[in-house]
Amino acid sequence: MAEFNGVMMQFFHWYNEPDGTLWNELTKEAQNLADIGINALWLPPAYKGLAGGMDVGYGVYDMYDLGEFDQKGSIRTKYGTKDEYIAAIATAQAAGIQVYADVVVNHMMGADQDEDAEAIPLNPDNRCEAIGEMQPVKVWTHFTFPGRKGKYSDAEWHWWHFDAVDYNANNDGENAIYLFKDKQFDNQVDLEKGVFDYLMGCDLDVESPEVRERLNDWGAWYVDTTKVDGFRFDAVKHIRAGFFPEWLKHCRKETDRRLFAVGEYWSADVDALNHFIGVTGGDVMLFDAPLHYNFTEASKSGKDYDMRKVFDNSLVSQHPTLAVTLVDNHDSQPLQSLESVVEGWFKPIAYALILLRRDGYPCIFYADYYGAHYTDSGNDGNEYEIWMDSHRVLIDKFLAVRHRFAYGEQQDYFDHENTIGWSRLGDEAHPGGMAVVVTNGDAGTKWMNVGHMNTDYVDSTEHITDVITTNDDGWAEFRCNPGSVSVWVPKT
Repeated sequence: MAEFNGVMMQFFHWYNEPDGTLWNELTKEAQNLADIGINALWLPPAYKGLAGGMDVGYGVYDMYDLGEFDQKGSIRTKYGTKDEYIAAIATAQAAGIQVYADVVVNHMMGADQDEDAEAIPLNPDNRCEAIGEMQPVKVWTHFTFPGRKGKYSDAEWHWWHFDAVDYNANNDGENAIYLFKDKQFDNQVDLEKGVFDYLMGCDLDVESPEVRERLNDWGAWYVDTTKVDGFRFDAVKHIRAGFFPEWLKHCRKETDRRLFAVGEYWSADVDALNHFIGVTGGDVMLFDAPLHYNFTEASKSGKDYDMRKVFDNSLVSQHPTLAVTLVDNHDSQPLQSLESVVEGWFKPIAYALILLRRDGYPCIFYADYYGAHYTDSGNDGNEYEIWMDSHRVLIDKFLAVRHRFAYGEQQDYFDHENTIGWSRLGDEAHPGGMAVVVTNGDAGTKWMNVGHMNTDYVDSTEHITDVITTNDDGWAEFRCNPGSVSVWVPKT
C-alpha cells in the first residue's frame, strides 16, 4: 500500500484584509499550491456572520448566505461572493487539491428580533452552579433572515432551538449564562467549567430533533452547492461528540461523497482528545493541539527544553492516522483568543517535525507561509503592531523533500536533550533515503543510518554547504547549525 504523503494548508488567518479578495486569491494561487505539494485546503467559514463583510466567519448569522444576499451590511462576506467561492473551489479541485469547508454548528449570533422566554442564570465559571432563580428573560434569539426572503430555506430560528445565551435585556449588567427552561446542556462535551457546552452567542441545541433535521438539510445543501470534499469542524469540545458522525453519515448518504472531516478540540489534554475519538469511532480526525503546545513551550524555553520529549503526550504519538499536526493557526496567532505563539526561530524546526516524518497529516498555516502584518488590541487594552515572518522558502524545500524522499522505514535518534534526528530509508519507488537533524542548542551531530552506502548527501536547506558521504554500511555523521535544522538528501 502506498504511503499517504498529503499536506493540508489553512488558507487564511484571523487578520486577512476584509476586502473580499481571498476567494479570488485562491483562484490565482491554486495551481502554484498544487505544484509545491499541497493536496488539501482548509478554507474559512464562507457564510454570512454577525459583522457582515468584516466577520472572520465564526460569528455565524446565516449559513445559507454564502455572499449572495444583502444582510448585515454587505452582500459579500469578508472573503468574497458566493460565485467567487464556488469558482475558487472548482479551480483548486481542477488542480488536484481537495477543499475542506470550515463549519460552525455550535452557535448563532446577530438575531433579527428579541423574544421573551424563561431561563435560569448560571455561573459562567461553573455551569453547574445556579446564581439565581428561574426568571423571565428577554433574549435576541429570533432569526428571520429578511435579506434572503426564504430562498433555499424558509426556516426561522427561535429561543427553543437553543440551550442557552449569555445576554438578558431584562438584566443588562449581569454576568451569567442563561439556560432556558426545560433545557439541559449536552453530554459528551468537555468538562472544563463544569460542563463546557456553552461557548458564545445562541448555543444550538443539537439534542433537538428539529435542530438536527435543519442542520442535516443545510449540510446536504451545502455539499451539493459548493462541491466541497470535507469539513473542518469548529469548537467540537462544546458540542455532543456523537452529533458529528451522525451528521456526516447523513451528508455522505445524501450527496454520495466520502467527505473528509477534522475537528478542532482545542485542549492540551490528550486524554480528552482520545475520549472524543472513542465516541466518534475515529470518523473525525483531530488537530494535535497538545503537540502545538509542546512546540510553544519548546520555542520559549530555548536550549532548556528537552527535545527528546517534543512528541510526549501528543495525539500523533498515540493515534498517528487520526492526528492533523500543526504549528500555529488563526486562534493561536499573536493577539488572538487562544494566543500560544510558537516563536519564529523554532518554526523551521517545528515544520520539519510535522512535514518530514511518517506520522500525522500536516497542516501549514497561511501566515507562516505568506507572512502577515496587522495591528490589534491586546488583553491589556494597548494596541500592538504584529509582523509574522514568512517561512515559505524553507517550507517549500521541506515539501519538495517530503514528496521525493520521505518514504519507507523511519529510524529515530532521539537520544540527546538538545539534538535529535531521524532518517527515512526510502522505498522501491522512492530510493535514496534522507536524514534530518534539529537542535535547539549548540551545533549538533547525529550518527544515523540512511540505508544507502557510499552515497554523497547535501543539506537541502543550504544551511550547511559541505557534502557528507555515508560509509560502507550506509551510516554517516549528519549535522546542523545551532538552533537550526538540516535536511540531508542524496546529491544529484
